[in-house]
Amino acid sequence: MSSKTDSEIKKGIQIKTKLRLTLALSSLGLAFMCALGIIGMNRALTTITYLGETKLQAALNVGQMQGSLLKLGGINKAVLEYKDVSGEYRLFEGLKADRDDVLLDLKEAWERYEKLPKDEEEQQLWASLVDSSKLWEKADKKLDAPLIELSARHDKATHEKLMFQYEGFLRDIKTGETYMTDGVSGLYRYLSEASVKASNDAIAVVEQSKKQMIGLAAGIILFSLLFGILMSRSIHKPLTRMIEAIGDIEKNDDFSRRVEVQTHDEIGVTIVAFNGMIAKIEASSAQLRQKTNDIQTMLQNMPQGILTIVDGGLIHSEYSAYLETILETDKIAGRQVMDLLFANSNLGADTLSQVEAVGGACIGEDIMNFEFNSHLMVTEFEKTMADGRVKSLELSWSAITDDSDMIVSLMLCVRDVTELRKLAAEAGEQKRELEIIGEILAVNQEKFHEFISGSTQFVEENQALIKNTDTLQTDVISQLFRNMHTIKGNARTYALQHLTNVVHEAEQTYDDLRQNPELEWNQTALLEQLQSVADLLAKYEKINEVTLGRKGPGRRGSVERYLMVDKEHIHDTLLQLESANMSSMHDLVEAHKAVRRTLRLLGTEHIGETLDGVFESLPSLAAELGKEAPVISIEEHGYVVRGQVSGILKNVFMHLLRNSMDHGLEAAEVRTAKGKSAAGNIKLELGSEGGQFTIRLGDDGKGLALGRIRRIALEKNMLPNGEQSSDEEVAKVIFQAGFSTAEAVTEVSGRGVGMDAVQDFVAREGGSIHFEFVDNAEGADFRQFQTVVSLPDKFAVHIEA
Repeated sequence: MSSKTDSEIKKGIQIKTKLRLTLALSSLGLAFMCALGIIGMNRALTTITYLGETKLQAALNVGQMQGSLLKLGGINKAVLEYKDVSGEYRLFEGLKADRDDVLLDLKEAWERYEKLPKDEEEQQLWASLVDSSKLWEKADKKLDAPLIELSARHDKATHEKLMFQYEGFLRDIKTGETYMTDGVSGLYRYLSEASVKASNDAIAVVEQSKKQMIGLAAGIILFSLLFGILMSRSIHKPLTRMIEAIGDIEKNDDFSRRVEVQTHDEIGVTIVAFNGMIAKIEASSAQLRQKTNDIQTMLQNMPQGILTIVDGGLIHSEYSAYLETILETDKIAGRQVMDLLFANSNLGADTLSQVEAVGGACIGEDIMNFEFNSHLMVTEFEKTMADGRVKSLELSWSAITDDSDMIVSLMLCVRDVTELRKLAAEAGEQKRELEIIGEILAVNQEKFHEFISGSTQFVEENQALIKNTDTLQTDVISQLFRNMHTIKGNARTYALQHLTNVVHEAEQTYDDLRQNPELEWNQTALLEQLQSVADLLAKYEKINEVTLGRKGPGRRGSVERYLMVDKEHIHDTLLQLESANMSSMHDLVEAHKAVRRTLRLLGTEHIGETLDGVFESLPSLAAELGKEAPVISIEEHGYVVRGQVSGILKNVFMHLLRNSMDHGLEAAEVRTAKGKSAAGNIKLELGSEGGQFTIRLGDDGKGLALGRIRRIALEKNMLPNGEQSSDEEVAKVIFQAGFSTAEAVTEVSGRGVGMDAVQDFVAREGGSIHFEFVDNAEGADFRQFQTVVSLPDKFAVHIEA
């Protein structure tokens, strides 16, 4: 290497300066050329602007005046042609009107030109024309009077007299007209010549600028060419020497070789940097050899299986020693990876084919091929060993590429995660049980017992239906779906999330069969799936009774064995009996009434107590729907319900109240925009009608979407009377199986089972359900309504005053 130091080389840097100088001079020349062009263009633009704004406009106005004078001469000539036509006075009336129009045009052109700027010579021509116009105008006005007279009906003698007068006036204005015409013509000729001159001046300026720019551009090109040749020679020679030296280094693989520095510019700096790079490569080669030895040692001792897959799906001979421990064989090198790794695994044929195809397609291809398909590679599977043990193996795939990003092999890391997965499964089960305990503790013991009991009955009913059905039957599927939908709804009401998820899967299976009758009726699979629901119900029940010690229904017990009544009410009744005068008929009658009332209240409760669990679930449902929690109001009118109907009421109003929240009440911003309170209002009203106990449910939401219901029902041919169906007939469609107005299936609605299930629950107890409209908006898209649930009056007691 030369003895020149880096500082000496840096002091001699010249190429950058030369390039900057070339760029500066070229830029200066281009800027000067642009300046010349701009100046020339501005001069030409000024001339053209002057021409357009003054001379051309002046010529147009003078030309219009010249045309007007010619038209006046033509009108005068026409008048003389009609001198012998004494009866056609309307011809003169038209000529008079034409004359007036031409004079008006002449005046307007005259005034426009008068306002325009004028040069000295033009001003002299204009002054002469003004003098001529005064003489002509005075004489010309005399023509108006006889022409007006000629426009009226006259005898022949009067007509001839007027024509004689008109001819005399024409002779009088002949001289003035000639001066006027000659003056306008002279002015027009001057303006035309001035316009031509201005155009020629603009063209001359443009041509001059063009010649200057061409000359300057040629000079700049010539300068750049000569300077470029000099620069090329100063750069090419040292670069050639450096390239030759680099070729020798590459050929002989001698990283101890250095390139001699002979220049004092940037090329010299580049050679110094190259020599430094070669020195680093020499040091890196030594480090690489050392690291290769370290990797070999690590592969033999690391507790993880690492192997390399080469073309043909074969395993490279170099792999980590721990791989033999994981796979329990030392016959690894040269074997097919699919046979060694995935034989006796839990992977299906399709998955294995996919892995083999992706692996084979990646080797020899661009790295992007692996990146696009790596998600198809298996990352975890189970493998059965020779002694029957099952191992869980985790895989990590990586691509090994060459300098052009072409994949030469695939590296696979194999980890034995069997024990880890067992621990994770145990931890997951413990976590799940703790979550279930939390869900159970959030529910009242009595309510939880009722839920488990009712859900178990639904599951047993579904099991019986499936066992007794050999082929798919629509009514059976509908009943299975209704039962499972009710269990899920109640589970969601009590926030039993784990149970809700499992029940949802069974419900989805029934919904698929309901929507696609062509699907196979697989009795075994259906019973297995239903058993998973039964098992989870049993697990909930076991945790409640064994783990939490909450066995049985709690303080209330079954309504069939125990009766509930207010202790204070019993105490008051006993006091009334003790204080009654046995000799007083009135006291005896009142005592009898008190005892009778107390006995009738045994086993009853207020409907708010019955539906307490459903009411408690509404705030969380409202949050899920993005709405405010509703305000519940109840008007009992002295009615209480018997305990044996509490189960059916919970199932019925679980659906009805969820429908009210989802389909009836609007979001807070919509309600406030309509002048309503942000939170919706739901009202329950108890009563008796026609010997039936009735519960009316209403809300202050948007009402029943009759317009949408009608459209969907017509599309599905569900209305016997078609478009002539009344609102009441349209409303009844809601109770048909599978009908839904929801646009998408969600956890809350959209499956078309809610009102169908409600009607079924009520009918089982000998009751009915229907809608009653509370407005007069017949045929409207939305109508306010109440849902009326009617049950036999034995299920309610009216508290006497």
